[in-house]
Amino acid sequence: MELPVDLSKNDETVHAERHIVTFQPLDRTLEVRRGEKILAAALAANFPVPYSCQSGVCGSCKARVTAGTCDHGEAQHAGLSASETQQGYVLLCQATPASDVTVQCRTVPSVNGYPVKKTPCRVAALERLADDVMRIRLKLPANAQFRFLPGQYIDLLIPGGIRRSLSIANSPEDEGFIELHLRNYGGPLSNFVFGKLKENDLLRLEGPFGSFFVRDDSDKPMILLASGTGFAPIQSIIEHELQKGSGRQMTLYWGGRRPHDLYFDSLARSWADHGITYVPVVSDALSEDDWRGRSGFVHEAVMRDIADLSSYQVYACGAPVVVLSAKRDFTGRCSLPEDEFFADIFVSGASPSA
Repeated sequence: MELPVDLSKNDETVHAERHIVTFQPLDRTLEVRRGEKILAAALAANFPVPYSCQSGVCGSCKARVTAGTCDHGEAQHAGLSASETQQGYVLLCQATPASDVTVQCRTVPSVNGYPVKKTPCRVAALERLADDVMRIRLKLPANAQFRFLPGQYIDLLIPGGIRRSLSIANSPEDEGFIELHLRNYGGPLSNFVFGKLKENDLLRLEGPFGSFFVRDDSDKPMILLASGTGFAPIQSIIEHELQKGSGRQMTLYWGGRRPHDLYFDSLARSWADHGITYVPVVSDALSEDDWRGRSGFVHEAVMRDIADLSSYQVYACGAPVVVLSAKRDFTGRCSLPEDEFFADIFVSGASPSA
């Protein structure tokens, strides 16, 4: 008589499919499946590690491997230099463990009471702030109790399985709705919003996500740097700071290729009445624009005004080239401490890396 064969996996096989990742200075461990991104596992376990684009671009989740080995995955060079790779750094959003691993990573302040949830929403209003920028106002259900920190983002879920991350533009004090600013890059979401979406349509959103929010344990003056629709989370931050009466010094530098890219210039100028300095910067103005303001790259305008950033915090949001250039030059040439630079990089939905 033939005995049945036990096809179940033995303990060694199961262990080989999982690796122990130790996070320092958290002094916490986590089992991560083979092939699973370390950041995804950390976020699922509510570990307070920084992250933003989750595309390997921004570098927010950079950590140093001090023991064990990792597969770097598809980390883009913009987020991790060759020198950093040689020093043992990885991007947690792309890295998978190849053995038991210890990583030295930055941490973010503990955030309680802001759970990630999915909720239906209704399109309350659509408004073109520029030819290629749509302001989307979403009405939340009366019992949604959707809470977020200024600077965070949501994923908008639309028919066809399309998911796109968009920063929240309104202050949390404006209860019951979410405001988003979408630039038309020609991707699936842009085509849907600019071509098909109508008021009263039903959608779904999930969030909040991200570690791009003001560190309230500091009273340092803030440089708020935005390019294009990177203005959206900066708007949320500024309006919240004003409503709570924080009193922190804030200077907003907002850059665009041409003047019409500064699509909410009137709102930004109105904040001057509340003590906020606003510096609009245009890089490629044409003669017909009759531009009389600052010209050039927006982060270089900051450097011309403030040569020493050692006593500042910087919150930057926008295109990768702007944010990464700002981080490189602010820390390398203007004495900004690297841990005082906070960023959210926008990756176009038309790009495969998004």
